[in-house]
Parts: sequence; C-alpha cells; structure tokens
Amino acid sequence: MSFFPYILKQTGRNLRKTWATQVMTLLTVSLSVLIFSFFYLIHTNILKAGARLGDELRLIVYLDDEVVPAMQEQLKKRITDFTEVENIVFISRQEAFTRLGDELGNDQDVLQDMTPAFLPPSIEIYPKKNLKTLTTIKRFSDYLITLPGAQKVQYGQEWVERFGYFNSLLRIVVLLSAGLLVISTVFMVSYTIRLTLFTRHEELELLRLLGATNTYIQGPLLMEGLLQGFMGSGLGLLFLFLLFSWIQLRFSGPGFLKLFDFTFFPPVVTCTILMVGVLLCSLGSIVSIRKFLRV
Repeated sequence: MSFFPYILKQTGRNLRKTWATQVMTLLTVSLSVLIFSFFYLIHTNILKAGARLGDELRLIVYLDDEVVPAMQEQLKKRITDFTEVENIVFISRQEAFTRLGDELGNDQDVLQDMTPAFLPPSIEIYPKKNLKTLTTIKRFSDYLITLPGAQKVQYGQEWVERFGYFNSLLRIVVLLSAGLLVISTVFMVSYTIRLTLFTRHEELELLRLLGATNTYIQGPLLMEGLLQGFMGSGLGLLFLFLLFSWIQLRFSGPGFLKLFDFTFFPPVVTCTILMVGVLLCSLGSIVSIRKFLRV
C-alpha cells in the first residue's frame, strides 16, 4: 500500500476507535477558538471605533479673558511646542454665545435677555492622529492648563478614561483567552493522540520491529492532529460568524452596532486564526509522538 492512502486509511481507523475522545477534543478546540476569536473580534472593532471617534477629539481651553491677536500667535507657538496639532481655533465670547443659540434651536429665546459676558472665551485644539493614547492626552491637557489665562481644560476626560480602561481590560481578556487556546488545544490533542498510541501500542511496536520508518508510524498520528486543528478551528470560526450575523440581524438599525460599525474579521485574519489552530493541534500531536518514540 502506498504512503498517502495508508495515512488516510489509518487516520480514519484511529478516529473510529477513539471517536468519543475525538469528539470531546473537537468541541474543546472549537470552544477555545470561539472564545479567543470572540474577544479578539470585539477588541479589534473597539480599536477601530476608538480611532474613528478619536478623529473628532478636541481639547478646549477655557480662558479668563479675550485673547488679542498678538497674544494668539504666542499661544499657538506655546501649544505647538508640545506637539503638532491639526488646527487651533480661538473662540470669543460672542462666537460662543452664537454657538449656544444655534444649539438651543427653537429654545434660544431663553438667551434673549442675556449677554455673551457670562460665557468664557476659549481655545479649541484639534490634535493630530498620533495623539491618541490616554497618557499622552493627559500630559497634553496638563501642559495646556499652564498657558497664560487658562482656567480649565476639557476633552471629555471621563469618556476617554473609561474607554481607555475598558480597552486595557479587553486586551488582558484577549491575552488570557489566547493562553487558554494554547493550553487547551495542545493538551487535549496531546491527550487524544496519547490515547491512540496506547490503543495501538502493540501494533506500532510490531511495525517498528518489521522495519517501518518513524515517518510511516507518525504520519497517521500527525494527520489526526491536523484534522483536529482544521475542523476545530473551522467550527469555532463558523460559530463566531453565525453569532456575529445573528447579533447584526437582531440589533440592526440605529443603535450601538451602527454607531461603531462592527465588522467581521477580514479573510487574512480568519485564515491566520485557522492556521494557528492547526499549528497548535499539530504541536500537541508532535509532543505525544516524541514521548512515545522515547519509550
């Protein structure tokens, strides 16, 4: 019998003999891939959402008094000495009053007996896209409060901090789920292959005595791990896609998902996760095979 038909036939035989353990291993690999991919998908979409929302980030410096044109140039230089920015806009009391009236719309009558004097002038600063980390934004805010006449700096601190903390927590969860994926896949596949080796111990010893090469003996076992990795990772990604499609269908329309424009993995990332699952399961096979060959 030629090599490859023998590999396929023997692999099928191994799967039939230990089908219960094979099914358990398949479900474990699928669940591990599903858990990791689920959190990784959320993490990547949150990062993209943060990048889009970060494009609209602006820091507002409220001032004690109006800034004369000569002073504006000095303040611009002070600001750009810390970092380059997209734009710097000086807002007078009158401009702030006009904006407030536009925002109130039909209710702007409440401003009829008021003057712009109660509103502070301000500087609106639009940072470049490289100014995105929470630490950098805080440092920039602390620097802006030292500008002459600055009373307060506002940039949606509470939202930015919560978003940063949530993203950090999600990153930790992704790393933990990745560790779970590695441990569970390698251990379960290694255990399953070891069970196959114990079941066929006498047969494999006989093959070795008859002169069978290690490649001839290892082939079906390695193929078993490859199939576990491919099928388990494929099922995990399929379950994730079905869950993603259900969520999109369930929460379609204006809302959270539309606000953040959640998308599924691109084909390259999907194939990468699939190949990583195959490699991890193959590693589990190799661990058991090498231990057997040392006996």
